[in-house]
Amino acid sequence: MLPSQSYVNISFFQPHAFLMIGIPGLEAVHGWISIPFSSMYTVALTGNCLILLAVRRTPSLHQPMYYFLSMLALTDVGLTLSTLPTTLAVLWFDHRLIGFNACLVQMFFLHSFSVVESSVLLAMSFDRFVAISNPLHYAAVLTNNVIIKIGLAIVARATLSLFPVPFLLKRLNFCPNKILLSHSFCFHPDVMRRACADITINILYGLYVVLSTGGIDSLLIVLSYVLILHTVLGLASPRERIRAFNTCVSHILAVFVFFIPGITMSMIHRFGRHLPPIVHALVAYIYLVVPPVLNPIIYSVKSKPIREAMIRMLKRKDQG
Repeated sequence: MLPSQSYVNISFFQPHAFLMIGIPGLEAVHGWISIPFSSMYTVALTGNCLILLAVRRTPSLHQPMYYFLSMLALTDVGLTLSTLPTTLAVLWFDHRLIGFNACLVQMFFLHSFSVVESSVLLAMSFDRFVAISNPLHYAAVLTNNVIIKIGLAIVARATLSLFPVPFLLKRLNFCPNKILLSHSFCFHPDVMRRACADITINILYGLYVVLSTGGIDSLLIVLSYVLILHTVLGLASPRERIRAFNTCVSHILAVFVFFIPGITMSMIHRFGRHLPPIVHALVAYIYLVVPPVLNPIIYSVKSKPIREAMIRMLKRKDQG
């Protein structure tokens, strides 16, 4: 009777740490896999920091469009730094343990930066809509004060949306034999499924956050481009139409790069639990690592002012 009674008394369990995993089935070649991952992290941090410096040190780029681009670059730096330490620790040193509270902190920042990125992309679509539909009042509508308020609202929205998530997880009873995560970082759907308790509230709140942030943002971005398309098609000159469309190409690509992997990852976590673990891992890495890498490349290739400013920054550094 004593063993069973002592077992019953252990009614609440939270692990001291979770065990992370790199790419399932490829553990033997993690050292080689770390090379492209290290390269992508380097490109992401270097490219986005270059954009931030270029906008800051180039007076001609002190415009709403480039302020929003700076927000996007800063968000990508934060998103990269959220996953970099644990991912490289797993791939380089096979250091797979992460403390329970550290896991919740990483999860909060990872998802917060994802919400911020979604919100910034929405703000950038609004910027393009105002610039194309009402160019004469563009500077009057998007003043520095308005941009600062938009930035603060974006941060507040992400913080308030994600703040309850760690506490909803802290209340759960976890299974002692379910401490192995599916990624090299803490992802909310992954962590909550390690619990041996009813996670209905966690699932519903997670769904609410996804729909109220990324879901609404994606719909409003589509709506803004419907209005932009209506405005552009009303322009008399074909050259003006092409020029107007060209100002949106970089943003459209950034939207696709962020939302397509994000939607794919959400669908897989909810409906693709039968898929091999390597599929979950690869989609997660594409969602979290690829956008911060591609965004600086997209804007440096498609935006001549950004490209020229970045080249000047690099030349100045070489001369220094």
